[in-house]
Amino acid sequence: MKKVLVAGAAGFIGSNLCKRLLSEGCHVVGVDNMSTGQHANVEMLLLNEHFEFEERDIVQEFDLRVDEVYNLACPASPKYYQLEPVQTLKTNFIGALNLLELAKRHDAKILQASTSEVYGDPEMHPQPEHYAGNVNPIGPRACYDEGKRCVEALFFDHMRQYGTRIKIVRIFNTYGPYQSYCDGRVVPNFIAQGILGEPLTVYGDGNQTRSFCYISDLIDGLIAMMNSKDDFVGPVNLGNPDEYTIKELAHLVAAGTGNEVKLKYQKLPIDDPKIRKPDITLAKEALNWIPKVELREGLEETIKYFQNQNLFIKYD
Repeated sequence: MKKVLVAGAAGFIGSNLCKRLLSEGCHVVGVDNMSTGQHANVEMLLLNEHFEFEERDIVQEFDLRVDEVYNLACPASPKYYQLEPVQTLKTNFIGALNLLELAKRHDAKILQASTSEVYGDPEMHPQPEHYAGNVNPIGPRACYDEGKRCVEALFFDHMRQYGTRIKIVRIFNTYGPYQSYCDGRVVPNFIAQGILGEPLTVYGDGNQTRSFCYISDLIDGLIAMMNSKDDFVGPVNLGNPDEYTIKELAHLVAAGTGNEVKLKYQKLPIDDPKIRKPDITLAKEALNWIPKVELREGLEETIKYFQNQNLFIKYD
């Protein structure tokens, strides 16, 4: 039985990944410091006898003999990573280095979840992997943006110096079940507000664009990348190339929650990207991967999940 370590196992993507790996016959060891992870996600996973969990911060060194490592450990929402920017940077660099050393000791493959944020507020559209990006290195988002860019450099240097078997993916906006309603990103924000009958909060004029990938499609891509040949290391974009404005998304969510469209506008955050769309040519060619779930279908499933979460407390 293949033994897989998932860092960030209690998070949105991590818990969905663990669930899939368990269904495919893996023994999964999850670690998470629970800074943004959800205890309910861990409790769900512990129902499977082949899942074990340890509350642990990967910034602290540890050792475990495994065959594969997925590093998903880092707050991904500006709402959270900007609260503790130094810890975010430490998680990105020191945490990743600890996992790389673990993988090197046991000749395990290790996959780093990087992000579309490495492209910053892009001047090339859509964004291919060879685009170097347009990131503000000293802005309030830099702890995450530059942290992930640094991790990519660290992974490649570790491979060149030690022969570590690495994989890097750049994840674009992802949504779906097991995402927290108070996550702070646009899809859970809109859905939670829609369920509670509140106006949907739009930052800026709402004409900025995003591309939204349903969680099952992303998990397919992560596993395909991990299973790819050792000489294909990435980075590779994983995201849905269908592009929507934030206002278009708001209308879809309002319709899905059975509400009239009511919007309230707030100032656009500093360094918030105006456009975002992945070029997934490489993923199609190298991984035979393409998203299957359209936005309306994915939103329907996500709204159902949120409606079952009993959002009786007022959304913040």
